Amino acid sequence: MSSSLRSPQVTAAGVSRAGGAGQLADRTVSRIGYGAMQLERLRSDRKAAIAMLRKSIDLGIDHIDTAQFYGHGFVNEMIREAVRPEDDVMVVSKVGAEPADDGPLPLRLAQRPAQLRAGVEDNLTTLGLEQIPLVNLRRTDTGPGLRAEGDQVVDLDDQLDVMTALRDEGKIGAIGLSSVSLDVLRRALPADIACVQNAYSLLARDDEDILSLCQENDIAWVPYFPLGSAFDGLPKVADEPAVIAAARELGAAPAQVGLAWLLHHAPNVLLIPGTADPDHLEANVRAGSLTHDPAVFSALDTIPLKDAR
Repeated sequence: MSSSLRSPQVTAAGVSRAGGAGQLADRTVSRIGYGAMQLERLRSDRKAAIAMLRKSIDLGIDHIDTAQFYGHGFVNEMIREAVRPEDDVMVVSKVGAEPADDGPLPLRLAQRPAQLRAGVEDNLTTLGLEQIPLVNLRRTDTGPGLRAEGDQVVDLDDQLDVMTALRDEGKIGAIGLSSVSLDVLRRALPADIACVQNAYSLLARDDEDILSLCQENDIAWVPYFPLGSAFDGLPKVADEPAVIAAARELGAAPAQVGLAWLLHHAPNVLLIPGTADPDHLEANVRAGSLTHDPAVFSALDTIPLKDAR
């Protein structure tokens, strides 16, 4: 069935969209997507990595988030092998960093315009695409992780110039931003930003003002670390007593409650939880159908927030 005739609630595979239907750039996608970064854990078992991606599609996911610097291109290669044109999956990538083996993190910044262009070209090659539907520019204005120094401190306008040129050339379909401040997003709005990826969760809502600006401008809000992360200092949603109590009341896992809260918090929220475990993948998808108990979710709104900056 053609996409024009298909119900917006159903993927090309004929499966109900995980978490329902949301908007990303000019596409309708599942509100629960798949963050593919952890596929690198399956490097020694390529069949298992491909099976994870196929399972995500079978579960109603048609939004996959990746990057060339995930596993030195391994993750992109697995997506290229697993995802078929007829799946009509929206593959989103990012630039602004590149693989590195000589530091505390497996990546280093690549913020200069020439590096951004090279990053897009590398993604096109490993994904086997003529155009990447959306590419996020990963900056370092906010959130955990690296901070730009030296020649990696690059003006936003210079970066947007090359990103819009790549869009004009048809190599990318839309531009997103990641790890940005409110001021940076405001400056970038004239470039027609399609989504923002910042660290954000039920317990770490420092960027509520950015989320509101995204809503006002029809920009998708795609939080990374939606349940916390391994970074020291980031609060873990599944460990919060109030979340554990809510999960008990709803008959769900605490992580599912944390994901469901995000979906109910704002209509422009899209999720990309990552895992290399098929059971966890299924659990993440089930969070999209968790019963919305207004009293329970309102109580979660009152949890004291943690500073995650």
